[in-house]
Amino acid sequence: MPTFFDSTPSLDDAQALRTRMRQDGYLFIRRLLPAGQLAALRLQLLAIARDNGWVEKNSPLTEAIADQNGFCVEPTPEYMDAYRPMYALPEFHALQHHPALVGLLEKLLDGPVLPHPRLIGRTIFPKRESFTTPPHQDFIPIQGTTETYTAWFPLHDLPPDMGGLEVAAGSHQDGVYEFSPALGAGGLAIADPLADTWTGGPFEAGDVLFFHSMTAHRGVANTGESLRLSIDARYQRLDAPIAPGSLLPHSQPNTWENVYLYWPDSRLQYYWRQYELHITDYDDSYHEERDRQAMELGAQGDRLSVSVLQRIIARDKDLQKRQRAAELLAAIEDDETTAP
Repeated sequence: MPTFFDSTPSLDDAQALRTRMRQDGYLFIRRLLPAGQLAALRLQLLAIARDNGWVEKNSPLTEAIADQNGFCVEPTPEYMDAYRPMYALPEFHALQHHPALVGLLEKLLDGPVLPHPRLIGRTIFPKRESFTTPPHQDFIPIQGTTETYTAWFPLHDLPPDMGGLEVAAGSHQDGVYEFSPALGAGGLAIADPLADTWTGGPFEAGDVLFFHSMTAHRGVANTGESLRLSIDARYQRLDAPIAPGSLLPHSQPNTWENVYLYWPDSRLQYYWRQYELHITDYDDSYHEERDRQAMELGAQGDRLSVSVLQRIIARDKDLQKRQRAAELLAAIEDDETTAP
């Protein structure tokens, strides 16, 4: 597999960054963020994880050895109960406003940028390969403008056994791919294998992978012993359209009032409200099709429907749909429990 093209030498060359992004759909920049700031946030998150049974209490916190008895995934209640206090940390949200991140996006987009309020933290348990994030495109959940860019970065070094993220170079040029339900974050996987385009490589703390909202990307299985912690921060031009969901907390049904409850100051609170944003309608058809397929698979007892059913139960506004998804999920779990 090809390794990431290193764009670090072009950090001060806006035209080179734009050309590379147009060609490959991603930029890989080494040591862009201060490792010490990432390490401090990681320890805060791990302390919460330990309190919620995700980390072995008898091991050093810095090692983040996972307690498999605490395994859970977004958006189950067990996961969200731990994620909400993580999400409320002001240090977590401050990272996406780091001048190194914002400055690079301003060069890339040739103008003022808006960091999306919906920042996302990922905690990946080891030894749970079936829940590795499947190949997908970020445009489907983000929408607004296709010219939205994700900055993905781990909060620590990633040795090979902890996995990371891979992108399909050039895949941003072919629109939205067909998809089907899958386990893992997002609950869907694109159907095209995108053979010979996948690109990856090791990450050190401070390295950042930027990619276009249409770029296909996938997680790499965490086969080690420790929790993998990373962040997805999204950015777009300030004058581009944005979907309303990007202005909400990722820790839904949480509210910004709860997120900000114990913040020591208000500098970053509701920062987007100072702008006259172009808020556009959200196209629900992608997720409706995903959900339709998942309900059919769930009725057949197919485990590939589980992540989507969990999302329907946690977030769908249709009560009958939530109830049906809960019935299907319960039946799948019962079958797993009673299987010989």
